[in-house]
Amino acid sequence: MTGPPNLREIIKLRRLRDSFFQPDLFADPAWDILLDLKAAALEGQQVSVSSLCIAAAVPPTTALRWITAMAQSGMLVRRQDPPDARRVFIELSAETSAKLDDYFAALTTRSTPMI
Repeated sequence: MTGPPNLREIIKLRRLRDSFFQPDLFADPAWDILLDLKAAALEGQQVSVSSLCIAAAVPPTTALRWITAMAQSGMLVRRQDPPDARRVFIELSAETSAKLDDYFAALTTRSTPMI
């Protein structure tokens, strides 16, 4: 399983919701982080910490706390950028990526919509 083909669309729909409701009402930075990292992995892209903070759709300090907590729990992996040691890339751990694959596979077997 490589994930749903419309993962970026799911992310767009989550941001569209912010146009109609207060964004902090539905703040779910951990899920936004996982979705962005899975989409990036499927696209063969690396994600910097600063980019992931934006994807989390919460204040940067909040996003950094979530990234740190998720990395400490083993869900995320930090990778130093060899050409620029100041930059750090974040990726899903193999276990987290597999769990997302399983989750999306379970969604596709259901007859109800994902969103």
